[in-house]
Amino acid sequence: MTSPAHDTIAAWHELVRTRDTRGIAALLADEVVFHSPVVHTPQEGRSVTHQYLSAAFHVFFNDSFRYVREVVSGPDAVLEFTVELDGILVNGVDMIRVNEAGRIVEFKVMLRPLKAVNLIHQKMAAMLEAGAARGRGA
Repeated sequence: MTSPAHDTIAAWHELVRTRDTRGIAALLADEVVFHSPVVHTPQEGRSVTHQYLSAAFHVFFNDSFRYVREVVSGPDAVLEFTVELDGILVNGVDMIRVNEAGRIVEFKVMLRPLKAVNLIHQKMAAMLEAGAARGRGA
């Protein structure tokens, strides 16, 4: 018997492999909560979570990005990754929870070391601001 999260995680891996942000929204529940490693409050809802994950696709997913460990049990999955950004080796985990329909209801990102957290904070802020500017017609 497979976990409720297996199909969702397989779909996530395909989006990551193809770097296709268009499929993100279909994986998210309306009530999804995103926990950023650099924002102290949970970000609630499909729209804001889609914005964060789309920005992350541009920041994180270069040729060095690799998921190196995966644990899936019941509605939960933990995906450990590594990536090199600006000469800094980033190590982190994506913690994902799905509902009965297989939609993501919680997505939490944790990062190390501190130098990587600071770099990601800068890069994600720039990417999110650029997206907000496009949304304002700038």
